[in-house]
Amino acid sequence: MEEKKYEAIVEAILFTMGESVELERIAKTLELDTERTKKIIEHLMQRYEDDGVGVKIMELDGSYQMCTKGEMYEYLVKIAKQPKKHVLTDVLLETLSIIAYKQPITKAEIEKIRGVSCDHAVNKLVEYNLVCELGRLDAPGRPLLFGTTEEFLRSFGVQSIDELPVLSPVQVEEFKQEAEAEMHMKLDI
Repeated sequence: MEEKKYEAIVEAILFTMGESVELERIAKTLELDTERTKKIIEHLMQRYEDDGVGVKIMELDGSYQMCTKGEMYEYLVKIAKQPKKHVLTDVLLETLSIIAYKQPITKAEIEKIRGVSCDHAVNKLVEYNLVCELGRLDAPGRPLLFGTTEEFLRSFGVQSIDELPVLSPVQVEEFKQEAEAEMHMKLDI
C-alpha cells in the first residue's frame, strides 16, 4: 500500500475516534511496525502544519489525536454560542500543580502540602477533566489516588508530564521567601 493511503487511514481513524489513539493500536490496524507508523503520522502532522488547515494532529504521551488549531478558537466560539469556559483560580492552579508534579497523590497528601482542605478544588479539577482518579492507595482506608488527564496535557500544550518545567532549588527557595513575606504582610494588616 502506498504512503498516501496509509495517511488517509490514519486521518480517518483520528477523525472518527475523536479522542487520542495509541501508536500501537494505529500500527496494528495498519499492519505495520510502530516505527514506520510513527513516520507516517509525523509526515501527516507536518502536512497539516504546512497546508494552513484548521486542524492538527497532536502527540499526547505516545498517543495521537486530531484537534482544532488554537487560532480557530474565536470562530468556534461564534458558531457554538460561547462554550462553557473553565476558570482556574489560584487555588485550583495550586492544587493542579501539586497533583501534576506529585502524581499519583491522595487528597491527604495534597492537604498536607497546601495546609488546607482540598475537596472542592480536586472535585472541580475532576469536573473540568484535568484530573482523574487513578485507583486506590494500598493503605488503611484505601484513599483515592489522583493524577492528570490527557485534557491536562492538551490544555497546557505538553506531550507528557515529563515536559513540565523543573524548578531549581534556588527558585524554590525564592518562592518560599516570597510566600513568607506575603504572609507577614497579611498578618501586619
